[in-house]
Amino acid sequence: MSELPDWMYPPRIEGWFAEDLDHLPQAPRHTELIDGALIFMMSPQRWWHGELVTDLVIALRTQVPEGSRVGREMTIRLDKRNRPEPDLIVTDAAYDPDRTQFTPDEVSLVVEVVSPESADRDRVVKLRKYAEAGIPHYWVVEEEDGLPVVHTYELDTNVSAYAPAGIFRGRLERPVPFPVDIDLAALVPAPKGQKRAD
Repeated sequence: MSELPDWMYPPRIEGWFAEDLDHLPQAPRHTELIDGALIFMMSPQRWWHGELVTDLVIALRTQVPEGSRVGREMTIRLDKRNRPEPDLIVTDAAYDPDRTQFTPDEVSLVVEVVSPESADRDRVVKLRKYAEAGIPHYWVVEEEDGLPVVHTYELDTNVSAYAPAGIFRGRLERPVPFPVDIDLAALVPAPKGQKRAD
């Protein structure tokens, strides 16, 4: 068994801190920090996942209110030991080309597209952590027969937890965090041998 490279050992007994991610050029591109532990996205990304994230970004960019932006694969500093990297965010932060992270108060919506290796983190761990950080809206996108299904959540500020706000197939229509209307069936190409309904 080979030893780990020196950079993979945490610099302190408490593990890694959020600011450490900016000083780890050796880490893989999509590295998250969850409870002081580095999480590497080492599995190859499926084409379906990448296409869906890109198409969601395009769809949301036409609908976000003035002063908001849609970003992808940027980390959110939830606290000193947690800095996850969601697939997509909507933020009202001013554009800064050198920025590497956001704070929860700058984010109105987080979207995670579930992959097999991230399923538990997306459905359970991040659901709790994003809510505790005060992010108002969270969407978890699952694949069902090659099509996206969006599970939406709204923050119940009385208990700092998300309440389910609907499961959407075919079309996603929501009044919050801003008026959203997305034809989900049109987001990804039809699976091989199938046709999409127009």
